[in-house]
Amino acid sequence: MEKNLTTGSVFKTLLGFSLPFLLSYFLQTLYGMADLFIIGQFNGVEGTTAVSIGSQVMHMLTVMIVGLAMGATVMIGQAVGAGEKEKASLAVGNTATLFFALSLAATAVLLIMVRGIVNVMSTPEEAVAGTTAYLTICFLGIPFITAYNIISSIFRGMGDSKSPMYFVAVACAVNIGLDYLFIGVLGLGAAGAALGTTLSQTVSVIIAFLVIRKRRTGLTLTKKVFRPHRETMGRILRIGIPISMQDSFIQISFIVITIIANRRGLSDAAAVGIVEKIIGILFLVPSSMLQSVLALAAQNVGAGKHDRARRTLFYAAALSFLWGMLAVALMQWDAERFVGLFAEDAAVLRLGGQYMRGYVWDAALAGIHFCFSGYFCAYGLSGISFIHNSISIVCVRIPFAYLASKYFADTLLPMGLASTAGSGISVLICIGVFVWLERKWRKQYGISG
Repeated sequence: MEKNLTTGSVFKTLLGFSLPFLLSYFLQTLYGMADLFIIGQFNGVEGTTAVSIGSQVMHMLTVMIVGLAMGATVMIGQAVGAGEKEKASLAVGNTATLFFALSLAATAVLLIMVRGIVNVMSTPEEAVAGTTAYLTICFLGIPFITAYNIISSIFRGMGDSKSPMYFVAVACAVNIGLDYLFIGVLGLGAAGAALGTTLSQTVSVIIAFLVIRKRRTGLTLTKKVFRPHRETMGRILRIGIPISMQDSFIQISFIVITIIANRRGLSDAAAVGIVEKIIGILFLVPSSMLQSVLALAAQNVGAGKHDRARRTLFYAAALSFLWGMLAVALMQWDAERFVGLFAEDAAVLRLGGQYMRGYVWDAALAGIHFCFSGYFCAYGLSGISFIHNSISIVCVRIPFAYLASKYFADTLLPMGLASTAGSGISVLICIGVFVWLERKWRKQYGISG
């Protein structure tokens, strides 16, 4: 299970680690689309709306869990890179204890708040019952959803990106089968979709535990490592909380921009919604690079190989930028063709093409600051990532989107460029901080990265 990421070709190691990660993200995207696709075959608009709204809430919670879990990935990665088995074992044990307690607390709080959450989401009256049932079942399954994401983070911290990919594949296959059973055969609607999601995650967790028991992990998981250790848990939270807050902030910004688009009219709202789906697919590469840089750099930082960690950052940023520029070329050539995969209305195609041509540049720039964020987090400096994303969202992305919507009523191109401008600010901040850290570390430690 444990893999040393501190030797060999940096570029080959990055590719070998990131490709399973990329496939995992793709499977997770497919996983999320399965519920909507299947319920759309067997239920009316109210069922589809209930799952759509419920999925948005669960996606935000999952993003926050994954962000928080990055603290564990960094600690485990640094310990593995330094060859400190006892420290790695303590990090794994305390991660399990901490997140088990947090998941139980979150389950209790969210079950109490479920009706309030449904109201805050402005759920249409016809979909209230379905959304409530969906969220109630999913909230009951939070301990398993948390366990699934934490186990994946632990594996990645130990240099294994393939096992989480297999766990996602199993969950995806089981979810599709259960959706057809619960929604199609048993007619449970939105509740059936939630049951399929929760049970598939549970199956994946069970398989992950079996894998851990059979493999030689190199860790000593005795009762002692599961006892709360203040310093270990504190460091996990110090690294993870800023990332979790940042990711939730980003999700909120997407919701705000969607609201701005909704106020422009139905065609504008549909165009923005479709482009967001396409952008989500394009962002799979930058997202996988962020996580890959985080895991690889963490091990190399632990091993004291700072130059190797820096080269990992440069290779990942270059690959992400090249991918983004390929996306830019495709969308500038014929964005309407891609929007047309989801809509046929002429107005939606025109507006979607405009929005995409402005927004798609974000795929290139975001890939750069995503990689810098992973690099900073590998050093335990997750606050930097939170700060540059917050500045981007509050000072550029949201206000520019609002002004573009207000002063350019006939086109969505400027509104799309608002997101690109936000990423541009993030890139400049990241480069500035990186240069400053380089000088500081060279002077303080005699290292160059």
